[in-house]
Amino acid sequence: MTGKHAQQALRLLAMVMIIAWPLAISSGLAHNSLNWLLPLFALVFLLRLWQTRREAGPLRYLTLTTALLGATLCVASWILKSHQWLLYYPVVINLALLTVFGGSLWTSMPLVERIARLREPDLPPAAVRYTRNVTRVWCLFFIANGSIALLTAAHGDMRLWSAWNGALSYVMIGLLMAGEWCVRQRVRKREHL
Repeated sequence: MTGKHAQQALRLLAMVMIIAWPLAISSGLAHNSLNWLLPLFALVFLLRLWQTRREAGPLRYLTLTTALLGATLCVASWILKSHQWLLYYPVVINLALLTVFGGSLWTSMPLVERIARLREPDLPPAAVRYTRNVTRVWCLFFIANGSIALLTAAHGDMRLWSAWNGALSYVMIGLLMAGEWCVRQRVRKREHL
């Protein structure tokens, strides 16, 4: 496996781990297998952290932060023998995404506009305004989702935590993306974009 393939495989593994986090943690707690799972997760996070130092781009700091905090939560949970720390990782993800999206609103080109320009480099002024508003909507989503994730973690009910962080929040992301796509089509027609 070449270095490039190894990097892609590690990136994919880290993404799958983040998405599957609630299921993996719930399963690990139910089957008392966190003793071997936590060091493995910490290792993946640390490898991702090491790999990211060579990357560039606006999402580099997001990846660095989430990898570092993920590794820290795994190690703290393992050393302290307390699963409670693991429940806060979805909060960390939402806070990191809010920071990246929200921080981009203070620049000349918000993150959603940067993404849109990858597909359509010459965005008209109406589309630029629209992407700024979409960035704001995502910020509100990360505040709401992160707050609910925080409440479920603080409450400590694993069924509630798993239901929100492992299923319902993903459904909400899908609904927001589908809703935004529908609104975008209307805006394009109205603005003749």
